Amino acid sequence: MENDKLIVGLDIGTTKICAIIGRKNEFGKLEVLGMGKAVSDGVIRGIVTNIDKTVNAIQKAVQDASDMADVDIAEVIVGIAGQHIKSTVHHGVTFRKANEDEITVEDVRRLSNDMENIVVPPGNSIIHVMPQDYTVDYEDGIKDPVGMSGSRLEADFHIITAQTTAINNINRCVKRASLISKDLILEPLASSLSVLSDIDKEAGVCLVDIGGGTTDIAIFYDNIIRHTAVIPLGGNIITTDIKEGCMVLHHQAELLKTKFGKAIAEEANPNEIVSIPGLRNRPPKEISIKNLAAIIQARMEEIIEYVQNELVASGHYKKLAGGIVLTGGGSQLQGVAQLFEYMTGLDTRIGYPNEHLGKCKIEEVKSPMYATTVGLVLAGFKSIDDRDTQYNERTKQVKEHEMNVRTSKVVASGDNLFSNIRNRLKDMIGSDIDEDSNY
Repeated sequence: MENDKLIVGLDIGTTKICAIIGRKNEFGKLEVLGMGKAVSDGVIRGIVTNIDKTVNAIQKAVQDASDMADVDIAEVIVGIAGQHIKSTVHHGVTFRKANEDEITVEDVRRLSNDMENIVVPPGNSIIHVMPQDYTVDYEDGIKDPVGMSGSRLEADFHIITAQTTAINNINRCVKRASLISKDLILEPLASSLSVLSDIDKEAGVCLVDIGGGTTDIAIFYDNIIRHTAVIPLGGNIITTDIKEGCMVLHHQAELLKTKFGKAIAEEANPNEIVSIPGLRNRPPKEISIKNLAAIIQARMEEIIEYVQNELVASGHYKKLAGGIVLTGGGSQLQGVAQLFEYMTGLDTRIGYPNEHLGKCKIEEVKSPMYATTVGLVLAGFKSIDDRDTQYNERTKQVKEHEMNVRTSKVVASGDNLFSNIRNRLKDMIGSDIDEDSNY
């Protein structure tokens, strides 16, 4: 295999650290060649709190994926999330010379690069600059201005920032694991690549990725990202509520949630009881499934209220024909989609990373739990495609320039030849020659 055609996605999550190695097949689908995962003890709500534990988990996950795919891993695409993530919209303007013929890719790139230099709050760094609508000479609503004529180019940009120390700690962990961080991607953006289609983004959709420590939100409309947010609540807070409400151990609470948990208490059978082993020399403990569901529903309703607030703040709440797409480990709770529909009034479905996957021997990777990691691999291939497009565009511009230069030289050479012939004829006949004559 050629390693330059392989992409490795590394998801540094609160509950797990996962690495996936993938390549594109002849049909453009993603083939997963290897996957590795490890328990994440050094990350809380998307922020690295223990470097050594995180490094060890990264090494284990990457080594397992490497062994399965039988390749060596040097570079990874890394996901980032956490409450420190902020998003804003900024307006940019650039002016062009009046005699320039058309707007080029370089003009658009220059406008985007200007956004990299805007002032952000102290201690924060820009991780993504994403253009929304363009305006050319006060004509707005333009998606792609390349090729148009105009002297004033404007655009609204969706700017995503992250805490600089959080970025540095992630990069430090990756480096200490003897890896190179090729790119840093916001996790809800990665998830959107794996579970959303272009039709979803065109119609308007809200992606809700319910992870262990955070719930990530990305809102798309008219095929453009409009709003992103990170809620500091996830599946782990539900497990903690069950632990305290039922007075059980943490691992028992996690099993109760995943095996018997329901997001709607009314659907639980009041007569259904689960018996779990008691502590040393103590009798087994009986847990009511209905009480368990009530604990889960209370916390899930709080998360949905946060999502609802972000939907309203985005200004696109009533435009989302595609409704809500749930993904992440928390989306696998029974009844969670129905609870979202009831509280938000929007159609809701579970998003699986299956659309872009080809034949895969690892069935586990098709779970919503791995949507982010699959999306990171897809983001890596999308970056390669974008670079190829830019290269082809530059090559085209260079060839056009060379052709224009050659044409100019031919015309100039022809003019010189005609001038020489006219001068020689003038000498022969003793008078000047009219350019429009039959000569």
